[in-house]
Amino acid sequence: MKATIKVAGLMFCLTLLVAQEGLAKSKTYQAGTVTNGGSLVGSVSFKGKIPEPIQEDLNKGKNAEFCATHPDTKEGGIRPRNKVVVTDGKLKDTVVFIENIEQGKDWSKETIKFDFKNCDIFPKVTVVRKTPKGMKKGLVQITNHDPDILHNPHGYSKVGASAKTLFNKPLPSKGDVADVTKNMKRFKMKKDKHFFLQCDQHNFMEADARIIWNPYYAVTAKEGSFQIDQIPAGTYRITAWHPYIGEVSQEVTIEAGKKAQLGFELTGK
Repeated sequence: MKATIKVAGLMFCLTLLVAQEGLAKSKTYQAGTVTNGGSLVGSVSFKGKIPEPIQEDLNKGKNAEFCATHPDTKEGGIRPRNKVVVTDGKLKDTVVFIENIEQGKDWSKETIKFDFKNCDIFPKVTVVRKTPKGMKKGLVQITNHDPDILHNPHGYSKVGASAKTLFNKPLPSKGDVADVTKNMKRFKMKKDKHFFLQCDQHNFMEADARIIWNPYYAVTAKEGSFQIDQIPAGTYRITAWHPYIGEVSQEVTIEAGKKAQLGFELTGK
C-alpha cells in the first residue's frame, strides 16, 4: 500500500514538472508573420530637475591628448557628459517596449553594434537580447575606431548596485572587432534587465542597453518620440525605461490595422 502511494506521488510530481516545463516553453517568444497588425506611437516626457552633466577631466586619464579631440571637449580638457538628455521637456534615449507578447513579427537580422570612437561609445542607449540557439556570431559586435589607442570593452549585467561580468575583451588597434555573441547566452529572463558597457582603459566611456525578450521595442529620438509597428491585435503592457531615470508602465489595446497613441512621463530623482 505504501509503495503504491509513493509511486502515485512520484507520478504526480513528474506530471507537474512536465506541465511547468511546457508552461515555461510556451512563454518563449515565437516569431512569425503578422497580418493586419496595428501600431503604437507616442512620446516620453521628463518631469523634474534635469541632472547636471558630469564634468570629466580628460587630463587625468590615459591617452589624454587624443581623448581631448572629442567634439564635446571644452577648454582645459574638460568634457561634459550628459546621462540624461531632455529637449523641450522630452526625454531622449528611453527604451519603450512591449512586455507581455508571446508571438508576432520576426527579429531584426541586423547586428547590434557598439562603436568605440573618439574615446566614446556609440550608441549611448540601445537594446540587446539573449543569443538564439545555434547562433555563434553576428548578434553583438564592438569595434575600435581609434588609431593607436587600446580600448578594453567590459560588458556587465547590472542589478541595482551589483554587476555580473559578461565579457572583457581588449581591442588594441583601430579596426579590431570583438564579437560577444556567445557571451549574451548568459542572460536569464527573470534576472537580467540592464546591460552596461564600459572601457576599462577609459572608464568615462559608457553605454547602456535594455535586455529585451521580443522584437517590439523603440528607442526615443531627441524629441522623445517612438513608434512600434506590426503589433498583433490585443492588450499589452508597455514599459518606458531609462537607465538613469527609471521606468513606468501602462496598458494599451491595439486594434487590427489601427494606430494607438500613448504618452509616458518619467520623473527625475
